[in-house]
Amino acid sequence: MDSSASWWASKVRQFRSHLGAQVAPEERAELAGWLTPAQEDLFDGMHVADRRHGLDVVATLRAAGVVDPEVLLAGLLHDAGKGRTGVWPRVAYSLGQAYGRWIWSVAGMLPGFGPAMRRLRDHAELSAVLAAQAGCPSRTIELIRHQEAPVDPVHGMLLLQADEAN
Repeated sequence: MDSSASWWASKVRQFRSHLGAQVAPEERAELAGWLTPAQEDLFDGMHVADRRHGLDVVATLRAAGVVDPEVLLAGLLHDAGKGRTGVWPRVAYSLGQAYGRWIWSVAGMLPGFGPAMRRLRDHAELSAVLAAQAGCPSRTIELIRHQEAPVDPVHGMLLLQADEAN
């Protein structure tokens, strides 16, 4: 399979995951053991697809042997800045990443898409700010802030790989 076909397969998988995303009550209950109330509120405010994705990223990190709570917290909350952005702006954003940012400009003209496209574009920084406001450790905040271009060669790269795998 060539890289284009692989990219499309990945995006179709993400689309399906987004539409069918759920967080089981017992999964949510487990978070109470390691999140502060402010961090729980941040998690609960995320779109259900981003909550599911965060839990899956944490599972991937744990499977890779990560036990550091600051790294796991970054995996859980790294997409908090996307807000309640729906699936169609996310599709447009992904297409822009692959085929040119001009797609973002065109999509941004659709009703409701402009703010969503900005949130998606800036989500790493927005997520870092929200994590700081929720009292996350500075290391967690920096892992989130640099999620797309890690500066931590070990845990930042593990976070990126877990994110891309899910």
